Amino acid sequence: MSETLSGPPRTSAGRLLDIAWPDLGITVTAELDGRNPELADALWESLPYRSLQGHALVAGAHLYHVAPVPSLLHLPASTRIPDRREAPDGTVFCSALQHLGIKYGTLTEPMPASPIGRILPEDMPALLEAGRETWDAVYSTKKEILVEVRPAGTAGGHGIPRLHATHPDANRLIHDLHTETERIWLEAPPELADMHRGWIPSGAGTFDTVLPTLLFVNGETRPLGYATYGGLVRAAVADMPIDSLRQMTRLLVGIPAEFLGYCGLNPLWTYTQRFLACLDHLDREDFLAVTGQMALYINCLGGWNLHLYPWNTADHLRRHDPAHAGQPA
Repeated sequence: MSETLSGPPRTSAGRLLDIAWPDLGITVTAELDGRNPELADALWESLPYRSLQGHALVAGAHLYHVAPVPSLLHLPASTRIPDRREAPDGTVFCSALQHLGIKYGTLTEPMPASPIGRILPEDMPALLEAGRETWDAVYSTKKEILVEVRPAGTAGGHGIPRLHATHPDANRLIHDLHTETERIWLEAPPELADMHRGWIPSGAGTFDTVLPTLLFVNGETRPLGYATYGGLVRAAVADMPIDSLRQMTRLLVGIPAEFLGYCGLNPLWTYTQRFLACLDHLDREDFLAVTGQMALYINCLGGWNLHLYPWNTADHLRRHDPAHAGQPA
């Protein structure tokens, strides 16, 4: 599985990244500190790129975005923090969910994480401001904040990697997935934008409701990219037999993609049908290329889902101390 993007040459620990939010006029610098060098190298070689900035909605003060780095799905982490809540503020992570993440304050979710560096101490106030602005955008205002990641002191830029397959049908599918991913990477997918305006051609949404459909689309898209396609990539890299990979693909991808097509994500369902149609003809490398390109496309859709969803619809609901459960508000 090869990526067509080239980036700056590999160097030792101490490489500096600029992470910039041009719309906010904020730039911070991160130092790659030698932890998880395979992940850090993969990120470095993908630079520069831009992405839609996201914010954790459940875990706390955490910024993350989809990074256009297919190999993040499967590269091993040599250093793991058992509980990312204990990581210092400013820690930068790479994730098998294809994310670049930054902890900027208190986290509540206990989970292991793979650090690659840390924001410079003098840039922490700017990082806090970027976190607050991004939270407001994701939760309420829906302002589209883009992030740019680049080697420190260099000009920005952007590109989406295109993988390659030897089977002609698979390679055409990858070409079309790449073209579509480029189209929607920095602008909301039209089918999702229409859905969030209440235009759903299939009539999905009982009694003309829209919010339940948006909820189900978000709930199906994220695991399809994170767990299903990410899992298939990792299974293929781990040498699961190709016949088993094909069987797992048929079991896992068709039903959620068909449902999402009914809800309005017609391109996703069309690409899935094309994948299933050529599945029996793919060797391991072609399978990896298609699933890697699909994962990037679907994770991009998932990022836009998370941004567009009207999270403040239930703003009146607030978490309470469990010790007071059952008591009047």
